[in-house]
Amino acid sequence: MPLQKRSSYLTWDEYFMGVALLSAKRSKDPSTQVGACIVNSKNKIVGVGYNGFPIGCSDEDFPWARQGCFLETKYPYVCHAELNAVINKISVELDDCRIYVGLFPCNECAKVIIQSGIKEVIYLSDKYSQTDQTIAAKKMFDSAHVRYRKFEVTKKNIVIDFENP
Repeated sequence: MPLQKRSSYLTWDEYFMGVALLSAKRSKDPSTQVGACIVNSKNKIVGVGYNGFPIGCSDEDFPWARQGCFLETKYPYVCHAELNAVINKISVELDDCRIYVGLFPCNECAKVIIQSGIKEVIYLSDKYSQTDQTIAAKKMFDSAHVRYRKFEVTKKNIVIDFENP
């Protein structure tokens, strides 16, 4: 009997969302870890990022709090995964690329995505769908003709085994 190809390989969407989720594991944020993976039309990864403080801003010197006085929370300091992925790009242009993210982008990241030329957003979670930031992001995406769709989960998990590669 001839050898058959594997049938349990990852789809492109599963692969790129997996890269985004693996990137999120680099985040030191104790409450929210988000990763992003930018892919061109040839299914080549051209940028990855995760949420964290800017280069040179020590994780020990800035707050991780979610509530309190604005300057004593993480919000004025953290760079979101989408922004970092765009900044970390290895391609000159991101026109017609797509971005895979664990969490639907906020309005600020939507601006970066639109300005960079990315044309599709694939997200895993939209848990903040009722917030003003997400509503504004969707309004801008719709106006700029940036498609967005929820990632269709077909595999509950993907295991990375360092002992049996």
